[in-house]
Parts: sequence; C-alpha cells; structure tokens
Amino acid sequence: MTKTYVQIQKQIESLQREADKLKRKEIDDVIAKIKEAIDVYGLTSADLGFGTRGAARRVAATKKRGRPATKGRGKSSAEAKYRDESGNTWGGRGPRPQWLREALAAGKALQDFAV
Repeated sequence: MTKTYVQIQKQIESLQREADKLKRKEIDDVIAKIKEAIDVYGLTSADLGFGTRGAARRVAATKKRGRPATKGRGKSSAEAKYRDESGNTWGGRGPRPQWLREALAAGKALQDFAV
C-alpha cells in the first residue's frame, strides 16, 4: 500500500516525539552518572574547568576542533591603512580595490590615502 504525504508527515511527527522522549531519558541518565561521579571523586567546578572564566570554553573548543581555542579574530583584524574622502578603506592586504586603482590611475599617490 502506498502512503500519502499526510500519512508520512504524521509518521514523522510521531517518530520525532518518540526520539525526543528517548533523548530526554538518555540525557537524564547521563546527568545522573555525572552527578554520581562528582560525588564519588569529590570533583569541584574548578576541576571541571568552570572555575575560571573562559576555561570551559577553551576546553570545549579544543575537544570540538582538536586544537586550542584562540582569541577570535574577525574580519576587522586588518586595520584600515588607506582611506579616501568617501570613506572607502583598504587594509593594505590583497588586491587593491577599484576606488584606489582609479585614484592611482588619475595621478594620486598611495601615500595620499594613508591613515
């Protein structure tokens, strides 16, 4: 018998509810085991990496990526070294932007745009 779309959607919802219940039960079991281990070994929050600000994040990041976490460097890591009157900027890395190439072709010097 071929199932309809609606029947399959209901089955998916039912399976999702069942999966959510199983996940919750497994989480509860894991938490109970962790609490038991904490009691047995007398662990503190500092032992678990919660004692210092950011230590837990470094530990978690190391486990996720396999390397120590570093201070995040966003796109703004290259400070603007050149700026024109319109507010266009360039950090001096990569190819020169169009606005700068046009200005240089018009006879301006790169130092005219230095910040």
